Amino acid sequence: MANDEYPVTGSGNGASLDATRRHLLKATAAGITALGITSFFNISNTEAQDMSNGADNFYKSDKATFEKVTFKTAYQTNVVGNLHIPNDLDRSAKNPAIIVSHPMGAVKEQSANLYAAKMAEQGFVTVAIDLPFWGESDGQPRQAVSPDFYAEAYSAAADYLSSLAFVNRDRIGVIGICGSGAFALSAAKIDPRLKAIATVSMYDHGTLYRKGLGGTQTAEQFQAFLAEAAEQRIVETTGGAVRYTAGAPIERTGNAIGDEFYDFYRTPRGEVTPAYASPKTSTMPTVITNVKFVNFYPLENLDTVSPRPLLFIAGDKAHSKEFSELAYSKAAEPKELHWVKGAGHVDLYDRVTLIPFDKLKSFFDQHLSA
Repeated sequence: MANDEYPVTGSGNGASLDATRRHLLKATAAGITALGITSFFNISNTEAQDMSNGADNFYKSDKATFEKVTFKTAYQTNVVGNLHIPNDLDRSAKNPAIIVSHPMGAVKEQSANLYAAKMAEQGFVTVAIDLPFWGESDGQPRQAVSPDFYAEAYSAAADYLSSLAFVNRDRIGVIGICGSGAFALSAAKIDPRLKAIATVSMYDHGTLYRKGLGGTQTAEQFQAFLAEAAEQRIVETTGGAVRYTAGAPIERTGNAIGDEFYDFYRTPRGEVTPAYASPKTSTMPTVITNVKFVNFYPLENLDTVSPRPLLFIAGDKAHSKEFSELAYSKAAEPKELHWVKGAGHVDLYDRVTLIPFDKLKSFFDQHLSA
């Protein structure tokens, strides 16, 4: 968005439109900052991570091993993931498996890898994936928004896991974190092989962009959002620079939501070194593709996932908790809404003292049993 708090690159589209966008950001309490996280990254400087309040994003298990894997989507693009295998896994048996996906715009090494390692310690084969257009997975332009391609990645991961001799193809679950919670739900609606789905700190970016946090967005602000993307298409098709939006701010702003994301993505707590993206745009989707979220309705017909179970986990202090509540209201049984007392949105990315891994274990033990 063209404003001082959340910088973008490339040409703008007029002072009046920029002023409208600034007004929109304030009206939605800066909730749109939840959209981003990063593009291609390599982990570095992990020794300097911020371990305060239980943060342990770069956790490495001594009870499981992992290796990088690559597999194809139905569109013949590559998805890259980290496959985690418990050290004591019985490879002669057919074991349950879990697909883990990162917050919107992040990479597998941010939050998803932590969850995958911890769940592997509980006896599950897990794979933490980079969604298309992000991390090491294919997709051009980089940092693009495409909910359909995101959903396809889960089906591709199920294809891959089903090909492993030690995985039971009928016992595959999903953990989706932040925006990936909604992407996982959209995938589950069309792929019955995803047998049990858990979301953590879920964000529904479709509702966010159509209505704003708490339904605060006006019709005028919504139209300004669409106009900004349309104008930027003209800028870029006539040779202008690519422009990026949303994402974590690159410096502290004093805005509670923005600073919550800054504390994870812009500090050693969760920051990873960009390989192919500017540090000033690394958490941000492109302006002209970000508008695709307007046509994203992951919670419509959510009841059709039943009788497969759904678990919604959220912090009771999270600015995003309305989305887990909304999803729960639209889902059919069996379903559960689990509140983590005292936790905010980003707390559940990496604060292992707050993340209810025991709850996740019991959920998947019950619903991925033979």
